[in-house]
Amino acid sequence: MRRTSFADMNCSIARALDLIGEWWTLLIVREAFLGCQRFGEFEARLGIAPNVLSQRLGRLVEGGILQVTATSQSGKALAYRLTDKGRDLHPVIVALAQWGDQHAAAPEGPPIRLVERATGVPIARLTTRSALDDRPLRPRDVAVVAGPGATDADRARLADLRAQETAQGRPLPVDPTQSA
Repeated sequence: MRRTSFADMNCSIARALDLIGEWWTLLIVREAFLGCQRFGEFEARLGIAPNVLSQRLGRLVEGGILQVTATSQSGKALAYRLTDKGRDLHPVIVALAQWGDQHAAAPEGPPIRLVERATGVPIARLTTRSALDDRPLRPRDVAVVAGPGATDADRARLADLRAQETAQGRPLPVDPTQSA
C-alpha cells in the first residue's frame, strides 16, 4: 500500500505527521532519546525488520530529525543522533508517554517513569498553559483563529465555526488577526 503524503497540506499537524506520523518513526525517536544510536541497537530494541528500519531512519535523516555520522575510519559504522529539530520532539514523546500511562498502560502500570535527573522527582504532567499567567487551559478554553498561513478557505471554515459556536451560545473571542 502506497503512503499518502501530507507535505502539501496547509495544516501544521498534517505536515508534522508527514515527518513523524508513522508508528515506527516515533518509536525510533523514543529509542534515540533513550540513548540508542546504532542500527543494530534500534533493530534489537524494537524488533523491527531491517528494511523498515532502514527506510524510517532514512526519512528521519532526510527530515532533519536525526543526523548520521561515521564512527569508524572506514565509514561503515554509523551513529544516528537527534538534531535540535529531533530534540524538539521531546515534549511530544513525553505527552504520548503520559497519555499512554493514563489511558493505555498495562495492568501492572507504566513500564518506566520520567523523573527530573537532578532530583529524581517525577516530572509534572504536560498541559496547555496560558501565555499571560501560566494557568492551565482546558480544551474548551482554547479557540482556533486564523494564522499567517491561513488560506481564504481556512478563513471561511473558521468563520463558519465562529458562527456555529455563537449560535450555540458559546461565542469565540475576537480573532486578533481580524481586529484593527
